[in-house]
Amino acid sequence: MLSQIPINLEKIDKKNLDAEILRVGIIAELDAVNLYEQMAAIAQDENIKKILLDIAKEEKTHVGEFQALLLNRDQEQVKEMVAGKEEVKEEVGE
Repeated sequence: MLSQIPINLEKIDKKNLDAEILRVGIIAELDAVNLYEQMAAIAQDENIKKILLDIAKEEKTHVGEFQALLLNRDQEQVKEMVAGKEEVKEEVGE
């Protein structure tokens, strides 16, 4: 994604706008986590690697913040997350 909103938020129904904004925030934070972890994996300087991994961890917290807000606003998302968890349990035992 790298700083590009994947959808045109102006075309979203106003009742769904906040949930879509939260989803875009989650996408952006996950993108940042991937970027920082990939850079940390190739960084030669241990201090740079350490900082990149620390920042990636902070971005994971941001994912959790956006997700908490989303789950408070989208009960279908809550239901489908539970269903997904059950499918994983059934299919692979985790």
